[in-house]
Amino acid sequence: MKKLLGLLLIAGLMSSCAFVATPVTGLVYTDIKAPLAVTSNEGSTKVGTAKMQSILGIVATGDASIEAAAKSAGITKIHHVDYEATSIIGVIATFTVLVYGE
Repeated sequence: MKKLLGLLLIAGLMSSCAFVATPVTGLVYTDIKAPLAVTSNEGSTKVGTAKMQSILGIVATGDASIEAAAKSAGITKIHHVDYEATSIIGVIATFTVLVYGE
């Protein structure tokens, strides 16, 4: 039994998993929304998004920069920035940046 647990531990440590850079992460499931930044600009009539994804921690693609999110909605004055992070059993993870402004 100890050998089996040891092998499972080693296999788990050596396998790649998709993780999302967040203050809290659930081992089985993560679905959070949180603030990222705030400016002194007033008004937020537009919302732009930018996303990146990871599969098994092996392949990661996307551009979740604030600049990309602002460009997607034509935002020139940023009011505030939030993010959303989702991870399912460390297999698939997404990180989305939401930019609010005008």
